[in-house]
Amino acid sequence: MKKKFLIVTNHSYMLWQFRRELIVELLKQGEVVISTPFVGHEDDFIAMGCRCIPTEIDRRGINPLKDFKLYWFYRKLLKRERPDMVITYSIKPNIYAGYACRSLNIPYVVNVQGLGTAFQKSVISQVVTFMYKIALGGARTCLFENDANADEFVNRKIIKKKNKTVLHGAGVNLGYYPVQPYPKEENGIHFLFLGRIMSEKGVDELFAAARALKDQYGDKVVFDLVGFFEDEYKETVEKLTEENIVCFHGFQTDPRPYYAAAHCVVVPSYHEGMCNVLLEGAATGRTLIASDIPGCRESIDEGVNGFLCRKKDVESLRSCMERFMSLTTAQRKNMGVSGRHKMEREFDRDQVVQSTLTIIGE
Repeated sequence: MKKKFLIVTNHSYMLWQFRRELIVELLKQGEVVISTPFVGHEDDFIAMGCRCIPTEIDRRGINPLKDFKLYWFYRKLLKRERPDMVITYSIKPNIYAGYACRSLNIPYVVNVQGLGTAFQKSVISQVVTFMYKIALGGARTCLFENDANADEFVNRKIIKKKNKTVLHGAGVNLGYYPVQPYPKEENGIHFLFLGRIMSEKGVDELFAAARALKDQYGDKVVFDLVGFFEDEYKETVEKLTEENIVCFHGFQTDPRPYYAAAHCVVVPSYHEGMCNVLLEGAATGRTLIASDIPGCRESIDEGVNGFLCRKKDVESLRSCMERFMSLTTAQRKNMGVSGRHKMEREFDRDQVVQSTLTIIGE
């Protein structure tokens, strides 16, 4: 018997990047309907055989009227579509589609991809905790990307321990991110930061460490930035580029050439669900440096395929980069090879997809 799956999320680009392999498998079982704001890839989803429903979501706003309208939209959508299973991603779909599914007795699985800023601020954190507790109360299971986030939800009594499932995020597509030859070093050692240029990604610490290492090593070290910046960082990035501290490449739809050109991938983030940049960099065969936080530490075996630094600590980050600089070429290359092997053992997306299908089908 064919099933109908409704996927509810807040970003079509992220869904395409990290969940399309899962959607391919769901389509084998029946119909897939996607509700999200479309910022690309709508035609790709349609070509796969999905039905797409453009959905307006104020991702960062806290306007109660807009959020109530979103809940009501989900409720009407569910009544009309009557899916056999709903799969939600990100905080507002998790909460408001979760409310709607619970009230209509429609089976749903929730994906918590990280705690985000809402859990860092005391008053908002209390409100979000309460809302999550109601929304997730009827979920078949809650999927988390790391153990610390899952334990946080259990400790806050948002969910019961039996209702948590921890997977390694979306995993990494090892075919799409194959091992690349280790790049030559005569034009400098390249450290790559790939992501949104914003405070919570640790860019202030990164820029300070980059400036110090440039003073120390000069042209022997290069800092590549790939991504778009928040408005508050426009002037900073432009100044660092003019001073030859960083090379800014802007947002790129295909990051693979930048992983291939890098010697080391750096993510000094403050919080993550599961950092896909680290998984992709390691799959490419590159050494990793990241904050010692949930969502980053899982992808690094200290001293084997990378180094962990203290969060919000410039000196710790700089020290990790210096450790990498002090290695021989052979040692750097071998660390990258170890990272690839770790991805094959622990983070293969095919394994994550099969685990997710099993959970959905139970």
